[in-house]
Amino acid sequence: MKIKADLSILDIIGHLIIWVVLSIITFGIALFFFPYSFSRFVINRTSVVDAAGVERKMICDINLFSNIGHIILWMLISLVTFGLGYIFYFYRVWNYALNNSRVE
Repeated sequence: MKIKADLSILDIIGHLIIWVVLSIITFGIALFFFPYSFSRFVINRTSVVDAAGVERKMICDINLFSNIGHIILWMLISLVTFGLGYIFYFYRVWNYALNNSRVE
């Protein structure tokens, strides 16, 4: 099996522009929602190709606002650790996103 990602430069630029604008408007609070959006963005544009060449799309079943308690917890951890906790937060979100993904 192989993993194939279909991320175009325009998709990436559009996604980044949206999140930069949101981060500026919310004074950085949107950055706690960004890892969820980022992981979902990549996973939903990824597919698994089996040995026969059949491509099966991956679907990430998370949304930005269903994990508000998780986000608040990591906001507090990041504030207490002066931002160092955010690094761990990003990895934990990826772990969460992959555990809540499926292959069609």
